[in-house]
Amino acid sequence: MNKHELVWDESHLIHLLQHYLPSQAPLKDFIHHNTLHGFQQEEFFDALGHAKHVFGYKTSLSLDRYRKFYKDGKINPYQLERSMESFNQKKGTDFTLDSVLHGSAKLTIKPTVGQLRSKWKQLYQVDLNALTHSKLFRVLNAYIDQGVAIWQFPVSEGGLISSLRALERNSMVSMFNTPRPQMLLAQKKLSIKHLLHLVVGNEAFFDNYVVDQQFAHPGWSGMVSVLEQNQALLLDKRKISLNDLIIFELLLEIDALDQRFGMQWKPLGYNDSLTPIDLFEKPQKEVFNQLVEIWQVAFENTTYDQALSAIRNIAPKEPNIARDDFQALFCIDDRECSIRRYIENVALQQKIGCHTFGTPGHFGLEYYFQPENGKFHTKVCPAPVSPNILVQEKSSNIKRKKDFHFSKQTHGFLLSWLITHTVGLISSLRLIRSIFYPKNEAAANSSFHFMSEQSNLNYQFNPENPESADGLQLGFKVEQMADNVEKVLKSIGLVNNFAPVIYIIGHGASSVNNTYYAGYDCGACSGRPGSVNARLFAKMANRADVRQLLEKRNLFIPDDTVFIGGLHDTTIDEISFFETLSLAGQSVEQHERFSAIFKKALKLNAKERSRRFIGINTSKSLENIHGKIKKRAVAIFEPRPEWNHATNCFCIIGNRNLTHGLFLDRRAFLNSYDYKTDPDGLYLTNILNAAAPVCGGINLEYYFSRVDTQKLGAGTKLPHNVIGLNGVANGTDGDLRTGLPGQMIEMHDPLRLLMIVEHYSEVVLAAIKRNPATFEWFENNWVNLVVVNPETHQCQRFNGIFFEDYEPLISTTDKQLSLEQYIETSSDNLPIYLYN
Repeated sequence: MNKHELVWDESHLIHLLQHYLPSQAPLKDFIHHNTLHGFQQEEFFDALGHAKHVFGYKTSLSLDRYRKFYKDGKINPYQLERSMESFNQKKGTDFTLDSVLHGSAKLTIKPTVGQLRSKWKQLYQVDLNALTHSKLFRVLNAYIDQGVAIWQFPVSEGGLISSLRALERNSMVSMFNTPRPQMLLAQKKLSIKHLLHLVVGNEAFFDNYVVDQQFAHPGWSGMVSVLEQNQALLLDKRKISLNDLIIFELLLEIDALDQRFGMQWKPLGYNDSLTPIDLFEKPQKEVFNQLVEIWQVAFENTTYDQALSAIRNIAPKEPNIARDDFQALFCIDDRECSIRRYIENVALQQKIGCHTFGTPGHFGLEYYFQPENGKFHTKVCPAPVSPNILVQEKSSNIKRKKDFHFSKQTHGFLLSWLITHTVGLISSLRLIRSIFYPKNEAAANSSFHFMSEQSNLNYQFNPENPESADGLQLGFKVEQMADNVEKVLKSIGLVNNFAPVIYIIGHGASSVNNTYYAGYDCGACSGRPGSVNARLFAKMANRADVRQLLEKRNLFIPDDTVFIGGLHDTTIDEISFFETLSLAGQSVEQHERFSAIFKKALKLNAKERSRRFIGINTSKSLENIHGKIKKRAVAIFEPRPEWNHATNCFCIIGNRNLTHGLFLDRRAFLNSYDYKTDPDGLYLTNILNAAAPVCGGINLEYYFSRVDTQKLGAGTKLPHNVIGLNGVANGTDGDLRTGLPGQMIEMHDPLRLLMIVEHYSEVVLAAIKRNPATFEWFENNWVNLVVVNPETHQCQRFNGIFFEDYEPLISTTDKQLSLEQYIETSSDNLPIYLYN
């Protein structure tokens, strides 16, 4: 069979595209993920070289940047030597310290993807991207628009191509400039294969050509791929597929070529100078990639060892026998690392017994939430979960504030003219005022607006009204409530010594003019605030019937223990507590005392955060700094309302004593876990199944956005326009930007996540192997893993196959500075610090 007789498989092409295209969802569901997920089946450093070879990505820092870090002390000399010797031993190379420090290695970026389709420009002097992308992007945007456009696209239930056919039939002017694509579109059995025969001709080039075509705009192609696989991501439903996208783009290409050459051009694949290539063939080892691996491992271990050495040296504490005065459950989010530290410290200073815990911020609850008068359901649990329960907000009787100039009245002919010259003038004056005096306006995205504190939550299952209109179960059954409370409490090791008051604190963020707002909220809640989850968990845990079921499962919560839900806004550092008016007796006085601790801790937390913000004097009073932090969050011109997950590099799963007294500089996800209550690692398996993709995904999206801000990141926020409420683009006709903008990653050090687990290595090994998808993260070193022996604190590191003893080289010692003095020493990342 010669190359002109090959049998082409369209389904294989679609699968290939779905595997490698970006998987970024619409803005309202912005969930962090591994940007190079298509290469995750490969070892991490092999994947970096492969992705660079295929797509031309920058997948690491430059050698000059590593060498500057070395000169500045951010890479330890002993770690560099250890990394080099280990690499030489494993790979059979003979690098010397001099060659690593001073040797030159050429960085070659000549991607395989794009080479074939570029021949149109080289051989025919035709730039198809310039001729087709503007119209392609505008039609796609109009088709899936979620509320920006006043006039809707004439959508057909058959999908994009069916809608385009209807548009052509009913329009006086065609979207095409030549007759052939018009006739082709009218054909009911139009296929990719038929159009590729017209444009490319030779089936041996079909896959290469379409991959080139779609990765010329990976943002739009990735969005279509995501929406095809999960149409529920669009509130205003649209049926769209990669098949439709490819067909439409091929029609636009035929139109452009016909307009330029008439119908006298021949398919690209019939040019004798072209030969098919394997787009995804693995490259040969390059010296540059080898040096990057040596430097990157040394860079990571320099930071890792600070924490591991400190954990090794923390003196074991006697078990706390006395009952805590209060306890608080927070999300594992790295931004909660510091507020937990301050709450514990302030409580200690006031001689109040306190323990904090970390668990994913949806608090185990899986459901959809429907706000009062809300038209749509909102998922407030991890993105991969498909819940079957609906919780509704009822009887809030509170009108949400609105700005009149956002009213639909502005869409009319006469009213729009009148409003522009009246309300529009007032709005412009308010805009000018907000530059100098920022305040929280109605249009701001406030985490406290997600749920009204005065509303009722319809969360209990009623057999007489079991289902919603779309078949979801209305509310939780009592058994489901008990299952959830038991699962969360046992997973974090809170099975006895319950305090009189236990706070359940979700988190969210407030900002203005921030297209990435969902990425600032709780990832475990699908990019929403965790307020409803915290409030629901507290209500469930307070129920007498739930506690009765828990007692049958040997989980005894004292009668005087009260759970209180709350929400921590991480941008303005404020906490709102829910349903405190229902407290009675001693709980009222206790909550007043403990809420004062939260207030003091929030101010201290704001001060710690302020050291990274230009324009805030960290030496000022706590009240002054906190006031400026709150104004910063609602400033319309502020592109950095907070640094979000920037600098994250640890995920620590273990007892709080493992890290108590350790300053981790807000760099750690902290998941509470007690190995004693989970000897077989079954709870640990569930924790790792969530922590690996969630924390690992956050870490890697920051990593790759930092090393390649233009292709793997979103560039700068400043020229971004919101496109159909689905994504952002530079200007109006650009490709959708994927990854994170520069204003979120500027201060981030690209380090892989180190997951530290307190348990015995054989238990952890069994836990990560129970789920192949979880094991892949560790087997291929996309996330590094260290086990800390709970008895000896000996560290063992996973090498992809088994655990081996690991001795930290860098010693972390107690410093003489106070914690408050220490955080004022630098705006850069600070070394791990033992402050007790």
